[in-house]
Amino acid sequence: MAIETERKFLLRSDAWRSRATSVTTMRQGYVAATPDRTVRIRIAGPLAWLTLKFGGPGRSREEYEYPIPIADAEALLVHAADCIVKDRHIVPWDGFAFEIDVFRGRLTGLILAELEIETGPWPAVFPDWIGREVTDDARYYNAVLARDGMPSDMAER
Repeated sequence: MAIETERKFLLRSDAWRSRATSVTTMRQGYVAATPDRTVRIRIAGPLAWLTLKFGGPGRSREEYEYPIPIADAEALLVHAADCIVKDRHIVPWDGFAFEIDVFRGRLTGLILAELEIETGPWPAVFPDWIGREVTDDARYYNAVLARDGMPSDMAER
């Protein structure tokens, strides 16, 4: 079993941009999504994955991810009810790597930072560009964003 442990944050500023070391455009769609499980197809550049996640809001959920042929991913995305497009920036910070997602389309204006750890403690202090934590707020899950659009309180950072 694979456990994904992550925290998710809104951002206070764009100060992270000068620290980004890479950016990848991602398209992802959800062929199934309920409050406690999702089946996601993701295409990032020339690579694609099928991902299954289990568990409700919180820092840790079961995650199973499998590489699939890009042609299969394109075919499966046709069946996805809800899709999103985002640019993922990798921002190293104090031995950690934040994934900053800048959303496109109807989610333009939303920028989220995710920090995933495998083991060990979370940072004691976060960079000053990190804003309000939304880890436990299911409205900020990608599957919910794809289905429901922008959370109404997004401007409250």
